[in-house]
Amino acid sequence: MAANTALTGMNLSELAGHPGVRECLQFFTREKQWINEIHLQLCRVPAPTFLEQERAAWFLEQFRSYGCDASIDRAGNVLAAFGSPPYVALTAHLDTVLAPRTKEDISVDADGRFRGPGVSDNGAGLAALLAIARAWKSSGRLPESIAGLLLVANVGEEGEGNLLGMRHLCGQSPLAKQIRSYVVVDGANTDHITNRALGSRRFEVTFSGPGGHSWSDFGVGNPVHALCRAVALFAEARLDSGPKSSVNVGLIEGGSGVNAIAQAARCKVDIRSESNGRMEELVDVLASAVERARDLENQRQTGGRVTVKTREIGSRPAAILPEQAPILQYVRAVDAHLGIRSHLDCSSTDANLPLSMGIPAIAMGAGGQGGGAHTSGEWFSSDGRDLGLKRILLTLVMLMRGVAGSQDE
Repeated sequence: MAANTALTGMNLSELAGHPGVRECLQFFTREKQWINEIHLQLCRVPAPTFLEQERAAWFLEQFRSYGCDASIDRAGNVLAAFGSPPYVALTAHLDTVLAPRTKEDISVDADGRFRGPGVSDNGAGLAALLAIARAWKSSGRLPESIAGLLLVANVGEEGEGNLLGMRHLCGQSPLAKQIRSYVVVDGANTDHITNRALGSRRFEVTFSGPGGHSWSDFGVGNPVHALCRAVALFAEARLDSGPKSSVNVGLIEGGSGVNAIAQAARCKVDIRSESNGRMEELVDVLASAVERARDLENQRQTGGRVTVKTREIGSRPAAILPEQAPILQYVRAVDAHLGIRSHLDCSSTDANLPLSMGIPAIAMGAGGQGGGAHTSGEWFSSDGRDLGLKRILLTLVMLMRGVAGSQDE
């Protein structure tokens, strides 16, 4: 699928002027109020990671009410297909780090800002899926000679979800071999195009011992002491050279009381890098720190010994989309057409999976502005949302034309 910058610009002007595409673009501005209302509705349906079923069922009902051929796959992803394969997939993750406890947790300020868990990440992306679906079905006069479109509200993107939904879509799903490229909508802002996948490896480290009384059993190996020593040793890892990387111990648990020697203590570790090789090195650093901490604790004690187990709980591959890739030429042409100034960036999104498999993919914002992701103070402003939706639609149509063209070659 080759792309020429000048030709891309000419194709974009032609496609943007097509009556059906123009009608979709006008829909995003005309239906601002409806998009805002449906955005608030979806955010009020809780969807913490691994518990997205209620929101998935709500999404299925919405897609079908627009006349879409929709279903829920074995992973829990909600799918709506338009046209025939091969497909360009537009995806947004269903799950949130925090979930509203009541509908009142999702509110609107006097200035029109949405507030509450998940209103930006990924309420903005999910609202874009619904807006694209309804605009597409309302138009009914789309360009000929384009590939099919597959809309996916997927599960398991956040945290220990470990890209569960996208792994299924790219692997076990019957549709996997029919999808030629992915546009992932995550969050709001339109100032970036994610073409580099930030990799991560996540581990749970658990130290165990016999436990006992802090006085009468003193000398027994202490899992809390060993864990703290392991964290301190690991935190000394040098990260001032090589590919950009980070390490973080995000959770520590253990013990039952101030006067008790713990029977167990555990932590969860996050390792990130733009390089898969660098991540492997840091995994080795973690293993060495854990073993050293265990040995030091056992050497210091006169009683029962501590043992340790390390379990991997997440793995996201690092990858990169070449800057000359057609999908990037398309979105850059769209940005120039719409007057959007954007930059390429590196982030951890659902796009990690297809990029690691050599499938063209980007991640982008849905429009509007957002902030405070993964906190109780998360917010979203719909100002400028229609520009982001137009950006998504034009990028999709360009991709669909390109995919269809490559099938004819």
